[in-house]
Amino acid sequence: MARIPEQVIEQVRDATDIVDFISQYVQLQKQGKNFFGLCPFHEERTPSFSVTEDKQIFHCFSCGRGGNVFKFLMELENVSFQEAVVKVAEFSHVSLDEQIVNAATGAGQHGDPQSPTNQLIKLHQDATKLYTHILMNTEMGQPALDYLHKRGLTDQTISDYGLGYAPSKQLLKPFFETHKVDYQTLRHSGLFIENQDGDLRDRFVDRIMYPIRNQSGQVIAFSGRLLKQLPDQPKYLNSPETELFNKRKVLFNFDLARGAVRKQGNLILFEGFMDVMSAHQSGVDNGVASMGTSLTEEQIYAIQRITKQVYVCYDGDTPGQKATQRALSILRDNSSLTLGVIQMPEGMDPDEYRQKYGEAKLASALESARETPVAFEMRYLKGQYDVDTDAGRLQYLNDILAILATVKSPVEQDVYLTQLADRFQLEKTSLRQQLAMVKPVKQTTERVSQPAARTGQSQPPTQQQQVVKRTPVEKAERALLYRMLHDHDVWLRVTGIPQFSFADDDYQLVYTLAQGYFETHQSYAPAQFVDFIHNDHLQNLVIDIESMQLNESTSEGEIDDYVQLIMKIAPLTKQIGETEQALQEAKRLGDNDRVRQLVIEYIKLQQQKQSQKQA
Repeated sequence: MARIPEQVIEQVRDATDIVDFISQYVQLQKQGKNFFGLCPFHEERTPSFSVTEDKQIFHCFSCGRGGNVFKFLMELENVSFQEAVVKVAEFSHVSLDEQIVNAATGAGQHGDPQSPTNQLIKLHQDATKLYTHILMNTEMGQPALDYLHKRGLTDQTISDYGLGYAPSKQLLKPFFETHKVDYQTLRHSGLFIENQDGDLRDRFVDRIMYPIRNQSGQVIAFSGRLLKQLPDQPKYLNSPETELFNKRKVLFNFDLARGAVRKQGNLILFEGFMDVMSAHQSGVDNGVASMGTSLTEEQIYAIQRITKQVYVCYDGDTPGQKATQRALSILRDNSSLTLGVIQMPEGMDPDEYRQKYGEAKLASALESARETPVAFEMRYLKGQYDVDTDAGRLQYLNDILAILATVKSPVEQDVYLTQLADRFQLEKTSLRQQLAMVKPVKQTTERVSQPAARTGQSQPPTQQQQVVKRTPVEKAERALLYRMLHDHDVWLRVTGIPQFSFADDDYQLVYTLAQGYFETHQSYAPAQFVDFIHNDHLQNLVIDIESMQLNESTSEGEIDDYVQLIMKIAPLTKQIGETEQALQEAKRLGDNDRVRQLVIEYIKLQQQKQSQKQA
């Protein structure tokens, strides 16, 4: 692949604020100098993912991943460096030469378009294009297009979501065979059903096709809706789980909704795909839907990374209300999200409401028909009991008080206690006494914490930070390397010491790379230096060093202490290396006496080095 010129990389990097870019994927909260959020690379309960704006780098104190804006995208979306540069440039509105864009986007995952993952992604991309073409441009797709138009979807909405149609005849298999796609790729794609003889046939037949995309916007699966209901066929059919698709981790429209969620500060959880698309067509773009199952921990975790507030907007009929209660319970027990309910009028779902009253009315209802979870539960549970009887009334009150016990705000509790007292002509003091005796309906096991306010220097929450025991020498090497990179006077002073070297090979490698870096760069920029290093391990080491909390001022005595300690160990390190090489040579020559002598010498040197480090 053609290499992107360094000046272009610098232009894109300089035009991009890493905080703004990462905020698309992670909800960041400023604490001191840094921003913190839940790490997108692993599940965690307390935010340990840090973004440093002035250095334009990120670092997770829990899993150790770190880098600049390009490294973030490479790690998150599993793309090559060139692809990351192109995507970041697009975000920052930096125009790139068409040749660079084509070379990067054609490279695929880590520059290998033939990787199994990339072949599956391309397969789904091509299938989407074929299904869409059939829907929009062929006679066989006209009934499906008429159906979507009848439901009020515009061609623009159909295009926005890449909807398509899988006809009743076998079409996908011969299409891919014509394009020389190998059998195993087809077999593992989830787009085909295999019989006992190993023959493949299209999984989706006579269905309107809804592409399912990952967070990067790549199609990874499909959901197909029967155009004509058949007694032996499910109304909706999803792709099976594959290397690309795990329905527990996917939310429909998450990739498109992310920006609107960030802008509006909340997310709307719908029950179905059509509800999401109806909301989008009505100008409400912060909606997602789960994959036809109850919410999973993985889906909740993805939501928590980008927002603090979720509104549940399920169907207004009885099954929909029951599903709303279940969703609230799952969210309450597995997150620290602020929850709300959007109650659609007349027992309708959002799509039905749009079809009957229009897009403006739906947009208004999604904004105005909001209530708290307690208000919803009070209304919903009232329909489950005969509150005109003592037994029904007591059961209702017990259930509501159990829910109220989960509410942290005393003011909110007081509001609903007042309503209950007025409605049932009870003393509020009695209700409050009863509330004090009630355990919450479900105690949250381990709520996801938000970063607490901190002052002074930014550092991660202590319960998530990995405690790494470092020797005095390693502490000195880390601190000295940090000082050398950030203070040119310290750099000149240390590099002027004859035969100076770091005792640890990794720190010595970073030092050597820094020498090359300063030959072509007048000043030090952490994000730029990360790109200069092409080794993942050393990149993470530099980011880890950059995350150190050191005083801004540097004293001569501090530097002298570091150098003296390191130079006591460095000669021993060199001797150990030379002895190790001599030992390998003696083994090669079969000189057993020499081998025994060198082994004894090697052990003594290692013991000396260890005792010096611990001193």
